[in-house]
Amino acid sequence: MLPILKKELNSFFSSPIGYLVIAVYLVINGLFLWVFNGDFNILHAGFADLNSYFFLAPWIFIFLIPAITMRSFSDEFNTGTIEILRTKPITIWQLIIGKFLGSLCLVILAILPTLIYIYSIYQLGNPVGNINFGTTIGSFLGLLFLAATYTAIGVFSSTISKNQIVSFLVAVFISFFMYYGFEALASNNLFGSLDYTIQNIGMSTHFNSISKGVIDTRDLIYFTSLAFLFLYFTKIRINNA
Repeated sequence: MLPILKKELNSFFSSPIGYLVIAVYLVINGLFLWVFNGDFNILHAGFADLNSYFFLAPWIFIFLIPAITMRSFSDEFNTGTIEILRTKPITIWQLIIGKFLGSLCLVILAILPTLIYIYSIYQLGNPVGNINFGTTIGSFLGLLFLAATYTAIGVFSSTISKNQIVSFLVAVFISFFMYYGFEALASNNLFGSLDYTIQNIGMSTHFNSISKGVIDTRDLIYFTSLAFLFLYFTKIRINNA
């Protein structure tokens, strides 16, 4: 598993991909939160918190993480190197987890610089230090679990096609539907008493729950189970390839 992880990280940072992903994530967030006038601008909000950041980040990840993962297995299938990897003394699970962790590490590296936002909010508070650390830490934790689930979806989607663009589009669609689709269905009140259950299938409900600063094991189990489910689907796809 570790050799695969190292290979993935080396491939990201031996080309502009890794640096570009981190830069794009930081620039987009920075512009919307601190530069552009609008509802997301923290300086114009009248109160110091990171709600805007935690609203934007999941939507940015819907497009950014599939861009990272789209080559995970589609490139291996396209070049035929998947057969070489399968003959190596590693299990299918080690191969999948190695690629999954490689992509997730890049996402985490993109998130880490945004921790400085905590200090910024701390200083902007009136009085200085007026920040809800429980909510903020919970939101960052929720963002990590959300990113891990997006990454698992992206890795699975990369097994759908040898074409990276197709893998990207599939991952974007699944991620979007899992994050917002179930909530949108429930909001239309089409299913009566089932609306609440349908809403809870979606990721946004569980992410918002963690973001309140209450670490509920049900939310953590949800994200962990969903990520494992898509990694298991990945294993099935590889075995049937």
